[in-house]
Amino acid sequence: MVVGDEGSFVGSADEPVMPYSDDTGDSVSPNYFPAKPVSQYSGAMSGGAVRDNWEHGEAYERFIGRWSSLVAVKFLDWLDVPGGLRWVDVGCGTGALSEAILDTQDPTSVSGVEPSAGFVRAVTQRLGDRATLHQAPAEDLPLLDGSADVIVSGLVLNFIPDLPAALAEMKRVAPGGIVGAYVWDYGGGMDMLRVFWEAADEVDPGGSMDEGRRFPLCRPGALVAAFENAGLDDPEVVPLEIATPFADFDALWAPFTGGQGAGPSYLASLDPDKQAALKESMRDRIQTDTDGSISLIARAWAIRASL
Repeated sequence: MVVGDEGSFVGSADEPVMPYSDDTGDSVSPNYFPAKPVSQYSGAMSGGAVRDNWEHGEAYERFIGRWSSLVAVKFLDWLDVPGGLRWVDVGCGTGALSEAILDTQDPTSVSGVEPSAGFVRAVTQRLGDRATLHQAPAEDLPLLDGSADVIVSGLVLNFIPDLPAALAEMKRVAPGGIVGAYVWDYGGGMDMLRVFWEAADEVDPGGSMDEGRRFPLCRPGALVAAFENAGLDDPEVVPLEIATPFADFDALWAPFTGGQGAGPSYLASLDPDKQAALKESMRDRIQTDTDGSISLIARAWAIRASL
């Protein structure tokens, strides 16, 4: 299947961000709530005005997916499980973690579960028949009891509406197995997002969707508590860091114009003057190297436990 021509916004760095188009080709404003959510992993909205959009794989890859691929490799190295196991990737998105499992873990099988139809199309194009893919929410995995040995989830836990139900489903599918996940450190360790939301708070006080405030789960203590409350044994948390270099400021800014994820969805909801003001506020906060390049880091918190 061909993915990427479904209305994901691609424009110059100086153009205002416009509403994207849904799969029917109709224009959809980011602050319009369709009867069926764009993604079931939307997260809780601050003020309820703007919904995160997670549907168009190509735009997501430009924004976050490329960094997710790097974190996935580090996560699997840390997880350190033997080959020949049955894996499930919950909230597999565009397939970064599933692809890393297939390439490095010698799995017996890989099943990906993802609620977004657009992302299912993207991961199907990426992985072909190397993995079995299901469109379903984390709280209702379409898998048999005891059908997996390892269940993982990359950059998803904080977007699941009912995390206890999702963790219970993981226990059902892989009893006695291993569960592992990672989430961005939105509060301080994800530089590109942190500087964006600081600029948003300056331009639009009280109106931003800052993930550092929205997702208290994305801290070591909260992750451990969630796993312990679900009856998972011996949870362990570690930081994983990757470099996120950009050739210049425009290379940093452009991914925010794609309409996928919290920051881009919020940006598209602003009028052009506020978009321009946010861009300049963000530019003022960034330190560049002598050649104009920008060196940032992205930190994720990884957790694992026994089921």
